[in-house]
Amino acid sequence: MGEIVNLRRMKKRRERQEAAAEAKQNRARHGRTAAEKANNRRDERRRQALLDAVRRGDDG
Repeated sequence: MGEIVNLRRMKKRRERQEAAAEAKQNRARHGRTAAEKANNRRDERRRQALLDAVRRGDDG
């Protein structure tokens, strides 16, 4: 005779697997590479440095 299976647990397991597969696809589709992240960080630091250079002080 076959193994007794809890259908609720099987349904939850299947849904978790489907969600994980969808998450993997979304990460591949929308994720950024390490180089892109590094470029964005560099651009942000450059922008902040430019703003700091032209910022007026409160001494004024």
